[in-house]
Amino acid sequence: MLSSQLKLNLSYYSDLYDRIIPKDHILRKINEIVDFSFVYEELESKYCLNNGRCAKSPILLFKYLFLKYFYNLSDQSVVERSRYDMSFKYFGSITFLMGLVVSQVISGSTWMEQCQGHPAIYP
Repeated sequence: MLSSQLKLNLSYYSDLYDRIIPKDHILRKINEIVDFSFVYEELESKYCLNNGRCAKSPILLFKYLFLKYFYNLSDQSVVERSRYDMSFKYFGSITFLMGLVVSQVISGSTWMEQCQGHPAIYP
C-alpha cells in the first residue's frame, strides 16, 4: 500500500546539516537541483493505494539506489554508511530517529521489477 508521501521536514536539523555538510558537496547540489517526485509519479500505479502494508517511500529507495551506483557501494554498504554519513542522511532525508531500510529491500526483486520498464527510472 502506498500512502501519500509527505516531504520530510529537516528544519530541526538544518543548522546541523549546514555546519557539517559543505555547501558545495555534490549530494547537497543534487538534492537542491533534482526534483525526485517523478519517482513517486512513475511508480504510483504499481502500488495499491488502499490495501496491504504501508510501503517504504519509493523516493527513498530510489535515492538509496542512486547512492549505491554513484559511490559504487554494495546494498549493505550503502545502508551501513547511511547510519553515520551525514551527507547520506541529508540526501535521503533521513532523520536521526528514523529507522533505516534493510539492505534486502534495496536489492529486492519486487521493487526492482517495478522500476524496470520506466525509462525515467531504470532504462
